Amino acid sequence: MINWEQLFGLPPLASQQGQAIDNVLIYTHWLIAALLIGWSGYFVYVLYRFRASRHPKADYLGVRTHASNYLEGVVAVIEGVILLGFSIPFWAKAADQFPKEDASVVIKVAAQQFAWNVLYPGPDGDFGRQDPRFLSAQNAFGLDPEDPKTRKDIVTLNEIHVQVDKPVIVHLTSRDVVHSFKVLAMRVNQDAIPGMSIPLHFTPTRVGVYQINCAQLCGNGHSGMAAGRLHVDTPEEFAKWLKSKSGAAAAPASYE
Repeated sequence: MINWEQLFGLPPLASQQGQAIDNVLIYTHWLIAALLIGWSGYFVYVLYRFRASRHPKADYLGVRTHASNYLEGVVAVIEGVILLGFSIPFWAKAADQFPKEDASVVIKVAAQQFAWNVLYPGPDGDFGRQDPRFLSAQNAFGLDPEDPKTRKDIVTLNEIHVQVDKPVIVHLTSRDVVHSFKVLAMRVNQDAIPGMSIPLHFTPTRVGVYQINCAQLCGNGHSGMAAGRLHVDTPEEFAKWLKSKSGAAAAPASYE
């Protein structure tokens, strides 16, 4: 069986929805390869067919057939199929058909120069109340310290843990400038914009540790955003990790 990841130099695929993205990339590569071979061959043919020794006098009438128009039409149709048959339907599904939150790992991520702040709800599944008045260097999400739910929340820095084969919903924002949350193996890439909470989702299919990149130049320490890691755990490992962190956010002073 052909390994398309190796053939086209794609990064390892570790998410359920990522195959649709790879399909668009692969079909586009095949189209471009066909155009490269076809037009290069046609160029060589034209150089030979209309060489000066055969046509010492210029012919100002030019092409007398519509073959090139038909070929351009075929290329346009193929491009339309890729766009309308694959790209747009996938985008519509990714943007509109979110998994149910009660069957997903739901987290909040706040990007900043130059790190990823991550918030998990407590065992009850509800996040603590947030208010901009409480935002500070130690309280990246503006959590209300008087809210009992706040004390059960889990806050991490540059560390995201999710469960394999279970949908993940990320509510993404930024504390300062525009960042972009990108995990190549999951085939997800979403801008983090100050003042907005933008949702994205994916379903990991491979246990492992994957790098989180910032796909927007966000300042002199931009490369430091690559310190983020996405850990895809087994159900047992994920439950163990959550249990180990459940006491870490027992008080507002623990927010880091």
